[in-house]
Amino acid sequence: MNINKLIGMYFEGLPAPDVFTFDSESINDECNAIVSNLLKIHDIELSVVQSFNYCLYEVLDNVLTHSGKNSGVLVSRYSAEKKQIQVLVADDGMGIHRSLIENDLYKDLTEAEALQHVILDKVTDGKGMGFGLYSTKNLITFAGGTLVIASGQHKLVYDGLQSTVCEIENTEGTVVYLAVNANREINANDVVDNRTDCAADFNEAFLEDDDLDNLW
Repeated sequence: MNINKLIGMYFEGLPAPDVFTFDSESINDECNAIVSNLLKIHDIELSVVQSFNYCLYEVLDNVLTHSGKNSGVLVSRYSAEKKQIQVLVADDGMGIHRSLIENDLYKDLTEAEALQHVILDKVTDGKGMGFGLYSTKNLITFAGGTLVIASGQHKLVYDGLQSTVCEIENTEGTVVYLAVNANREINANDVVDNRTDCAADFNEAFLEDDDLDNLW
């Protein structure tokens, strides 16, 4: 996995993004560190951070659950110019197609079809709930931005309205890139189809009582 090449592809201009590695022991710390830094930026809507926190953890966890690898790479940056939270998560594992066809329901899918399926609800190789990339797609739908999923010789791009899949130079493992518009107020719980109260869970984990009082 050539991280410098990926940074060149997805992170144009300055500032340079932060790069981390994560595994099962550090996943929480890395996720929390990024989210805590975002809370310090006044231009970012709290509701976006609430839902972004949920989706980021799910994307990181997908690496540990589905890739066949025990670690991955996380690249992050906030672009003040674009008012976007930008994150890239990459691994050098088995890739989406090979993972998904372990489930007999999807064994006949092509690589391109596998990418189209993984952003749908409850589509999984059987090792998870199939909700992480679906909720991440929802985040882009409500907040705006771009979701890119590259694996093997195909790449899916979702712009909040429609998804397209095209052929690319071979990508080892899986790359998930997320550019989320940070200045649009949304309902964080809509992102997760109201299946959990991610807004309240976030507030309890990250905000002090005084911060909660200031929300009203």
